[in-house]
Amino acid sequence: MSGAVLSTLHDRRRFLRDGTLGIGTVALSGLLAQDGLAAQDTDPFLLRQPHHVPTARNVIFLNMSGGPSQLDLFDPKPRLQQLHAKAVPESFLEGLNDPVIKAGATVMATPRTFSRHGECGMEFSDRLPHLGGLADDLCMLRGMVTDTANHHPGQLLLNCGTPMFGHPSMGAWVSYGLGSESRNMPAFVVLTSYSKPASLVGPSLWTNGFLSSSYRGVAFRSKGEPILHLENPAGVNDSFQRVRLDAIRRLNTMRMAETRDREISSRIASYELAYRMQVEAPGLLDFSDESAATLELYGLNDKTTQWYGTNCLLARRMIERGVRFVQLFHSDWDHHLDLDKLLKVDCQMTDRPAAALLTDLKQRGLLDDTLVVWGGEFGRTPMNEVRRGNSPGHQGRDHHPFGFTMLMAGGGVRGGQVIGRTDELGYHAIEDRVHIHDLQATILHCLGLDHTRLTYRHQGRDFRLTDVSGNVVRKVLA
Repeated sequence: MSGAVLSTLHDRRRFLRDGTLGIGTVALSGLLAQDGLAAQDTDPFLLRQPHHVPTARNVIFLNMSGGPSQLDLFDPKPRLQQLHAKAVPESFLEGLNDPVIKAGATVMATPRTFSRHGECGMEFSDRLPHLGGLADDLCMLRGMVTDTANHHPGQLLLNCGTPMFGHPSMGAWVSYGLGSESRNMPAFVVLTSYSKPASLVGPSLWTNGFLSSSYRGVAFRSKGEPILHLENPAGVNDSFQRVRLDAIRRLNTMRMAETRDREISSRIASYELAYRMQVEAPGLLDFSDESAATLELYGLNDKTTQWYGTNCLLARRMIERGVRFVQLFHSDWDHHLDLDKLLKVDCQMTDRPAAALLTDLKQRGLLDDTLVVWGGEFGRTPMNEVRRGNSPGHQGRDHHPFGFTMLMAGGGVRGGQVIGRTDELGYHAIEDRVHIHDLQATILHCLGLDHTRLTYRHQGRDFRLTDVSGNVVRKVLA
């Protein structure tokens, strides 16, 4: 019998022997070290040092997909009332190639009333009374701009730094840059509510792209099983599952030693994480340890707020368990018609829970190192939407990339301030413009990451979340 055959048989016998003895008692790093592989090369969840001292450890991104109307929520414009139903003055349109301008579109006043809140006097519409009550904790960015007026490329740009598919999402970049603080939960988790396929790209917004698959966002459900197929199949107990996973791990480790393919190590780590999550994840939905006051605060006893309130409470419970980046997608804010009616629905579903999340984080001392972001991919036009069936009383607004509003709080953000200004119609951002890449750079900065140094070499070039632009918005920082 040849030496090669004997070697193969020896490896197989060793594999079977180790599996029988329960190789799960041996650390994965130890197994890989036998093959001369360092932990930093094989463990995608390994904690990594930030570039500078962070002000935030976690991010909760309240992603309002569809484009909330800043003119009816955050940015009151008396001039809209004066010019209602009249043509947009030519001075606002000069030299502008705007695909969302349609013949016959006229200025549209808001039917909402605005009032000042907090010591800072920040203005909110009557649709957001709960968030308005937290004005002194919020930083309002009224000069947001983006590069596209279509949903899917706009959402990709906001979440992945490019309007093209196939690039890592923000949560994936953060996980890649910092690793995970939990061995039992993913670093990046996604929750959705009220979402419609037409207005939400879906998994491409939380993809790992060309990064290791370990950095992909894990989608949780707020009802039923948190993650589908996480529980053991019928007839499979934990002991048998452990032996099976150990066997798979040994095979993957042997293959990893041969090929040095990091995706194999990523798969090993993902299998192990899934196993540990079988114990940890179900407990997330068990709110029996939450007080009645907390459940009431989030609106879990109200059918209107229960869905989003559950997701907001889950977000807080996740960061307590070490989840680095939690993203809550809520849609549809795409109000092309019946704006006032539909805006009421979305605000009633989200305003109270979002405010509850901020209040709860603050009461627990978690807001100081948790960065909370609220906003969508763009805003809405100062004009009415012109489309079939958009009759008087049923008007809406079209997509608007030239000036809109987002909110930030916690994690090193100075609250009680408004940054940026739009013109008298709310058409263009004219002061302290903040591009989407600037927002991304600022989020990374709060986490201790330099957006110009957080790179990954792919197809012969270094990629980053902010592409080739972006500046930290220093005025935001405390």
